[in-house]
Amino acid sequence: MYTTLPDPDHQAGFYADVPIKRALAWVVDAILIAIMTMVVVPFTLFLSLFFLPLLYLTISFLYRTISLARNSATPGMRLMAIEFRDRTGAKFDPGTAFLHTLGYTLTISTLLPQLLSMGLMLTTARGQGLTDLVLGTVAINKPARI
Repeated sequence: MYTTLPDPDHQAGFYADVPIKRALAWVVDAILIAIMTMVVVPFTLFLSLFFLPLLYLTISFLYRTISLARNSATPGMRLMAIEFRDRTGAKFDPGTAFLHTLGYTLTISTLLPQLLSMGLMLTTARGQGLTDLVLGTVAINKPARI
């Protein structure tokens, strides 16, 4: 386990291609969340169609929080072999997973913070988005198990 985050200059392999992997993981996760939402709709006798965006948002929030708390990565991120670490280099605990998901949800809710976050992922040394910078978290390539 790390006691600090990997240095982007001396341990660049941890950050190689992470922004594109995060984008691909986001697509995978969005598809999985959409499928889960479609599965839930019939169980509400199709009444949830009246508040479908809210249902999608709720499922997304739970999906992200639970998967980040359990694995420090969503299923899409695991597929892309990346994971989150907190400011000490440790995997996410449930509190950090909740705060990261809350920050993510607030960031994607409006265009400017979303664009800023994407720009930061492409330009910062550690590829951190807006929520990552606020929380001191980072997405890295999953280290090999020894």
